Amino acid sequence: MDNLESIPLWALIPFVIMLLMIAVGPMFFEHWWEQNKNKLIVSLVLGIPTAMYLIYNHLSLELMDAVIFDYVPFIILLGSLFVITGGIHLKGDIEAKPSVNTLFLLIGAVLASLMGTTGAAMLLIRPVIKTNSERKFKVHTILFFIAIVANCGGLLTPLGDPPLFLLYLRGAPFTWFFKMDVEWAFANGLLLIIYFIVDTYYYKKEPLVNIKSDKTHIEPIRIHGSLNFVFLLGVVLSVAFLNKQYIEVIGSNHYFSYIREVAIIICALLSLKLTTKAIRNANKFTWGPIQEVAYLFLGIFITMVPALLYLKLNAASLGVKDPWHFYYAAGALSSFLDNAPTAVSFYNLASGLSIPDGASIVANISELILTAISVGAVFFGAMTYIGNGPNFMVKAIAEENKIPMPSFFGYIFKFSIIVLLPIYILTQLIFI
Repeated sequence: MDNLESIPLWALIPFVIMLLMIAVGPMFFEHWWEQNKNKLIVSLVLGIPTAMYLIYNHLSLELMDAVIFDYVPFIILLGSLFVITGGIHLKGDIEAKPSVNTLFLLIGAVLASLMGTTGAAMLLIRPVIKTNSERKFKVHTILFFIAIVANCGGLLTPLGDPPLFLLYLRGAPFTWFFKMDVEWAFANGLLLIIYFIVDTYYYKKEPLVNIKSDKTHIEPIRIHGSLNFVFLLGVVLSVAFLNKQYIEVIGSNHYFSYIREVAIIICALLSLKLTTKAIRNANKFTWGPIQEVAYLFLGIFITMVPALLYLKLNAASLGVKDPWHFYYAAGALSSFLDNAPTAVSFYNLASGLSIPDGASIVANISELILTAISVGAVFFGAMTYIGNGPNFMVKAIAEENKIPMPSFFGYIFKFSIIVLLPIYILTQLIFI
């Protein structure tokens, strides 16, 4: 640990460049950046020198922890959820009334915590678009879908959003995340109420011919690949119970460290084996999205090691000490950078602070601060298209279906600042 004091600020440059590339790549290098091999090149160009620096400075254990005990479980979980939810296909076209659309978003908010924001978003976005295909005004539905299903709904379990899983790996119990049910209900409840009012307004403005067409083109919702819900339950149970909190040998014997990951992989392999190709084809399932995540996060997890260590060492001097500081700081960075490394960064910052006597401690930091980091990272991921992985995926699918989505800054100024930010401020004032 003595070597940590020698880490200079310039060692954080690869991490900053990595995050900047994620932020500006889709805007300024769109065609080049959309090639996954180029994302891997960026990760390796920035990650390899960082790894060499860490090894040279006798910080190889910290590097191994980041790659073996954070990155590998992280990718296995996301990849398995991606595979399993990709085997579930919802087909149908029901009447796109405000009550029906609101119910869709409510179901998505619940599913987001059970199968992850990416899984829930990919499962529901096409049925939502299909249901609203006869309507003229539907952009607002996609915007609220991003906010609720792709972000705010994923607050209640480590499966819900990547930052929560990384905090779970750092010692937060699986059931602890249920304690944020009030924040979850408050933010999602307000979003659903606002959405219902907005959708009712636009529904009344719909041309009469559209309403008649919507009422006559009805196809009941059907679920195909329902066996995958069994595999999804297997992943949930694996994350919840196959850990050192319930099985002591996992924490004391390296040979048993990956019991959870092995179980999760088995669920994914069974899904691949037992789900027909027709179902995955109907979902337009490809490996591209999970490859993108794997390549980018390889670079992120390596380059963030010096940044995490630096934050831990300098926590007391940075002025971020109260829960609301962590909420807005984690939220601000999660809006424009990926929320998973952001949450870990502020967790490490919190771990360097002294804990007041009598304060409740979870995962070796103040429980109030851990709550602030969790809520801030998850909620504020909806502030921009780049705040959370599913955001851009939902936008791309909507545009494929000829829905004119707002530009990057249009989304911010026409939706997130007007609708989301006031709700997030209220959440902080009441709960954090």
